[in-house]
Amino acid sequence: MTTYTINPLLDRRWPDFLRRHPNASVFHSRGWLDALQRTYGYEPVVYITSPPGAELKNGWVFCRIDSWLTGDRLVSLPFSDHCDPLVSEPGELQSLMNQLQREQKLRQWKYVELRPPASEPVTPNGFQVSETFSLHKIDLQPTTSQLFNRLHKDSTQRKIRRAEREGLTYDEGQSQELVDRFYRLLLLTRRRHQVPPQPPQWFSNLLTCLGDSVKIRVACRQGQPVAAILTLRFQNTLVYKYGASDARYQNLGGMHLCLWRAIEEAKEAGLREFDLGRSDPENQGLITFKNRWGARSGSLTYFRQWLHAPRSGTAPWQTPLARKALAHAPETLRDIAGRLLYRHLG
Repeated sequence: MTTYTINPLLDRRWPDFLRRHPNASVFHSRGWLDALQRTYGYEPVVYITSPPGAELKNGWVFCRIDSWLTGDRLVSLPFSDHCDPLVSEPGELQSLMNQLQREQKLRQWKYVELRPPASEPVTPNGFQVSETFSLHKIDLQPTTSQLFNRLHKDSTQRKIRRAEREGLTYDEGQSQELVDRFYRLLLLTRRRHQVPPQPPQWFSNLLTCLGDSVKIRVACRQGQPVAAILTLRFQNTLVYKYGASDARYQNLGGMHLCLWRAIEEAKEAGLREFDLGRSDPENQGLITFKNRWGARSGSLTYFRQWLHAPRSGTAPWQTPLARKALAHAPETLRDIAGRLLYRHLG
């Protein structure tokens, strides 16, 4: 089976194909790929079996990452929780896989990475399991009352009511003021987690490229932002992509208020699913938090095919000492580290 490649930012067939395919997500979308390219310089490419001019019947989207620091590679997709190969027949998938393996040898990519959200993952030939996460999703088919009753009574329902009782205000939209509030909270959160913040251009580009599909949701106490989330909407799914909070006000339920308002809005819009995203298996606190929203949990496995055997050991910037130093560094230095490092980490 002959394979081809297209640029999804230029090929007019790609958006139409995504509207037809049931497994397409916001991470396949032109807006998401455009934001990745604008922010990090990644080159998006889709592998297909449809000849030029013919209607697309499949597509597997990747980004080419060129990095002198972490190596050149092909990833589906960087900074994306998951990305399904949009194929309908095993033969199509195998033909595309064969092409990937040929190009890896030709271009000397360090590795090719796959992030399929399969509930029962099967390791592709030549690939190895690289990382495993939990993936939580909320079925939005029940009524709003039924969804609320499924929430954990003490840890979730009570926090939502606490936020309302405390008089927390809730704002949503795409204004620069909301983006600034969200990013200030993100700086606090990333510092607590001892990792550099994403560059602010990433969020500006998401709003520019995805437009109304992106929404910032902020909870405030007497005008002071206490929690915020960023959600992405695509077809019948709402995705919780980023969250941030001020730890001093964590007991007020600001994060719970933002998430519940997002669920209510999704129900009103007739959406079918709320994707809460991936969770590291070591972060049991986050997994428990998502379980208490009545979400179903599945596995999310990433696979890599290495050109050569990977080296063991931790990268210098990922060591505990480096993380501790970064957590206590001045805000300006952490911001610079984020701007410089993230394009190498996708």
